[in-house]
Amino acid sequence: MFAVYAARIDRDQPLTGLESGERPAPESRPGWSTVTVKAASLNHHDLWSLRGVGLAEDKLPMILGCDAAGIDEDGNEVVLHSVIGQTGHGVGPREPRSILTERYQGTFAEQVSVPTWNILPKPKELSFEEAACLPTAWLTAYRMLFTNAGVRPGDSVLVQGAGGGVATAAIVLGKAAGLRVFATSRDEAKRKRALELGAVEAVEPGARLPQRVDAVIETVGAATWSHSVKSLRPGGTLVISGATSGDRPSHAELTRIFFLELKVVGSTMGTKDELEDLLSFCAATGVRPVIDEVLPLDRAREGFERMASGELFGKIVLTNP
Repeated sequence: MFAVYAARIDRDQPLTGLESGERPAPESRPGWSTVTVKAASLNHHDLWSLRGVGLAEDKLPMILGCDAAGIDEDGNEVVLHSVIGQTGHGVGPREPRSILTERYQGTFAEQVSVPTWNILPKPKELSFEEAACLPTAWLTAYRMLFTNAGVRPGDSVLVQGAGGGVATAAIVLGKAAGLRVFATSRDEAKRKRALELGAVEAVEPGARLPQRVDAVIETVGAATWSHSVKSLRPGGTLVISGATSGDRPSHAELTRIFFLELKVVGSTMGTKDELEDLLSFCAATGVRPVIDEVLPLDRAREGFERMASGELFGKIVLTNP
């Protein structure tokens, strides 16, 4: 079957290890199901995999891709939960959890195999392309907002780095949930798009907000960390799920954190139940993922290059005929 995969690890020039071509189709195994992939979306996790983060050399070649929507063996339209081993289903109770492409072949292929427990029905209201955007970036944003930040309608939230998949999802979900959303971006066009998606104000990174917020959604890391901490009200919560600009800020702001009794919460992906809730939320409210571009699978390199450059707003989706 045709697939897009990591053939080599290159920490400095990750795209040199990206290849496409024929790979073995999934073999049947007890407790697992094979899904025919209709759409799959790119995540920064795929770039990190090409750098060797979470992907060992002895696992190569590894088909990339965490997210997918498609058709199961019984002809049902489905969405995949990409965290493998969360409950032991299909792998055994002692195997630590992993994300597709760390231990098991991913979704940038004509077919993918996952534990049957990891398969959820796709709501008829969502297209394959829309549903394929949800299991990683949108699920991460959903958990950050509603589980780990614990915000409620009427609360205020700062989303750092508008344009990225998680940040874009947080703006859209926050608006739909009745939050007062502020956003930052270095790019004027991305700030404008953030306003169109429902942010009440979009400013340059580091700019003073008109008010301190209840929570900050942080995926940028070192470059915005100090601003995130300073933007919180006393007792507020900073939720972090990534550090694309580095994980060592020059100012940790420890004094401010303890004096104002701020909470710093790490967040990774989400549960199958949360993904099911997110699917239902989108189906019921009309909220849809922001898609930057849809490309056929054989043009995946274009999507990777676009994501690596940062010149995108929302998700890039790869499709099979």
